[in-house]
Amino acid sequence: MKPHSVIQRRTLLKAGLISGTALTFVDHLFHAELTKARTGATPQDTNCIMLYMTGGPAQQETFDMKPDCDDRFRGEFLPISTKTPGIQICEHLPLLSQHTEKFAIIRSTWHESNTHGVGVHYNLTGLKHAPRQRGEPQVSREDPPNIGGVLRQLRGDRNGLPAAVHLPVRIGDQNNFRWGGQHAGFLGQQYDPLTLIEESWLPGTLPSSFLPPAGVGVGRLRDRVRLLKGVERSTNNGSKDDQQLLYQQARERALSILQSDSVWKAFLIEEEKPATIERYGDNKFGRSCLVARRLVERGVSFVTVPWMHLHSTKNFDTHANHFKVMKEVLLPPMDQAMAALLEDLHQTGLIDSTLLSWTGEFGRTPKINGNAGRDHWGKVYSTLLAGGGIRGGQVYGSTDAIGGEPIDKPVYVSDYIATIYKALGHDGSTLVHDRFGRPHPIVQGTPIKTLFG
Repeated sequence: MKPHSVIQRRTLLKAGLISGTALTFVDHLFHAELTKARTGATPQDTNCIMLYMTGGPAQQETFDMKPDCDDRFRGEFLPISTKTPGIQICEHLPLLSQHTEKFAIIRSTWHESNTHGVGVHYNLTGLKHAPRQRGEPQVSREDPPNIGGVLRQLRGDRNGLPAAVHLPVRIGDQNNFRWGGQHAGFLGQQYDPLTLIEESWLPGTLPSSFLPPAGVGVGRLRDRVRLLKGVERSTNNGSKDDQQLLYQQARERALSILQSDSVWKAFLIEEEKPATIERYGDNKFGRSCLVARRLVERGVSFVTVPWMHLHSTKNFDTHANHFKVMKEVLLPPMDQAMAALLEDLHQTGLIDSTLLSWTGEFGRTPKINGNAGRDHWGKVYSTLLAGGGIRGGQVYGSTDAIGGEPIDKPVYVSDYIATIYKALGHDGSTLVHDRFGRPHPIVQGTPIKTLFG
């Protein structure tokens, strides 16, 4: 099969007849067909939802409380007991405190960087980014792939949906639009997760890029498709190469998005009970967690849900007013959505075939700064895992008296990602192939085997 980059120009010109009608998604689905044709992989059984807390949440105000520190380090929040004897977490996570038997807390995750972009790439890929001349690493085709990109190549898409989805916002800040590690990197564009990052989009509805342009209803769209097919018939020379056939299949599937019985209704939560939406939280993070559950129900292999509540600038990068922002903006909706997601995964039985991951790029400094905030701290941070064979109700690793360094069972970030891969049926011997056909191991870490069973 020829590389997709040499798809014949006339095919693209014909596609122009339906310009403005989600051609981006035609392209995504075209690449999905290429994936199926090239890999022939048998899909694994376990899928994953990664809840990514953009900015780096403080371990001291979430899952590794240090109430006995002196005033330089001690936060304003108190620990509370949980459903699991001996485990305490932050008082502002009361709903999650009643579900600790469902997840494992890793208190000793670490890496060597205090830089957002480096930490983002590490926690999405488990690997170091390609060298940069300067600045924080933005997305690059020279970088190793994220987990979603890896699974898209290994498993292929299924049930008419892409194997990997990223929603509702890019992982970045006001200075950096999109840090590295958020796509398939050197595997190539055809394996990128379907990325829905419209800032104004309300998760649980169709993004504007799914819909016909203003003034073009479904009827006119169908007329355009009929016209396009007529042009194709009139110029058909009697044969089509594999690229043209795959593109045509992808186009038909993309256009099916607008049909009432489309598999893309997985992105809609209109079928959910209002009480369910309320239970998750009628905000962007809560609604995205609900969409993520609907996607893994339908066989999507990997869903990344970066933190976004009302707008993306209010994240866990709390250099100032840390305790106020955590208490009033960040922790309550996170607690609500995660607890609802854990409940639903257990009640539906999906927890056996779904791994839930919670992480950020790093933790926060033990010392509280002059602006009542905590700064970047890669030396240790807390992460969570649930489902997918992980035994809940346990704490792995520990930190020193101020939550500054691991003192027991340190978990390098690549080991954390290797543990995710193990739950998904892969390990360091699993290879993917870059866009030049060269093999690469998917991870270099060692999974934490004692977390399982």
